[in-house]
Amino acid sequence: MDEAQVKGRLEVAREEHRDLDAAIDALASEALPDQLRVARLKKRKLRLRDEIAQLEGSLIPDIIA
Repeated sequence: MDEAQVKGRLEVAREEHRDLDAAIDALASEALPDQLRVARLKKRKLRLRDEIAQLEGSLIPDIIA
């Protein structure tokens, strides 16, 4: 992937991460939250966080010291 594609995917992943955060908060605020669904959303959010970190790392040029 070239830099523009990485930046585009990074923005999409960040937006999805924010959306998942809002969905988790909404589910958790219910009287009887669906714990299985909350756990699955949290797991997806963690995978996205890892993907975001990997994409950000790929944008940083390797520096030979």
